[in-house]
Amino acid sequence: MTTAPPDGRPPAAGPMLVGTGLHKSFGVNAALNGAGIEVGRGEIVAVMGPSGSGKSTLLHCLAGILRVDAGSVGYLGQDLTALPDRARSALRRREFGFVFQFGQLVPELNCLQNVALPLRLGRRPRHAATRVARAWLERLEVADVAAKLPGETSGGQAQRVAVARALVTEPNVVFADEPTGALDSLNGERVMRLLVDASRQTGAAVVLVTHEARVAAYADREVIVRDGRTRDLARTP
Repeated sequence: MTTAPPDGRPPAAGPMLVGTGLHKSFGVNAALNGAGIEVGRGEIVAVMGPSGSGKSTLLHCLAGILRVDAGSVGYLGQDLTALPDRARSALRRREFGFVFQFGQLVPELNCLQNVALPLRLGRRPRHAATRVARAWLERLEVADVAAKLPGETSGGQAQRVAVARALVTEPNVVFADEPTGALDSLNGERVMRLLVDASRQTGAAVVLVTHEARVAAYADREVIVRDGRTRDLARTP
């Protein structure tokens, strides 16, 4: 019998996340045309390609945000394409974290409340959720903005708050869609360093969509998307 690791997550046997033969169209426009990808536990994979190539669509399909027209998405042995909407939503809340280009923080909540929100949605008591959220703000070097609204922070600070929110539940997979796209190079490098360091420490895999080579350099390997198809590039030592 296989023993689960101390953190309670399933053991790393084979890829954690697998997309096979993925097709997705919007009207007459094919965004994915047989795309495929495998992501191992703790692995950071950069998904690259020109604008309109289908890389963000691939991420959204892997995360169960979009349903594919054909193909399958497997996550720890489950077929995400066969799950009903409610089950996929629950899975995203429990197992996945998300970082988007513009953070998408809730403007009416302060930064501490934003980070605690995923825990509260998971029915964590307020005091416990606040304590864990504060620790993640410290870890992402933005504890000083805990009481501020997102609109009162800089772009770099807000994005680090968004990373803290993505990681606060210690997800198995973090999906990051152009997480540095709205930042200058200095803040972008800082966000990536903190995201990578935190994911390495928690064992989370990261699926990173980017068009920037300097951001992709943080990944273990790259997957190139072009015309809805994928090509896997192993990172040379």
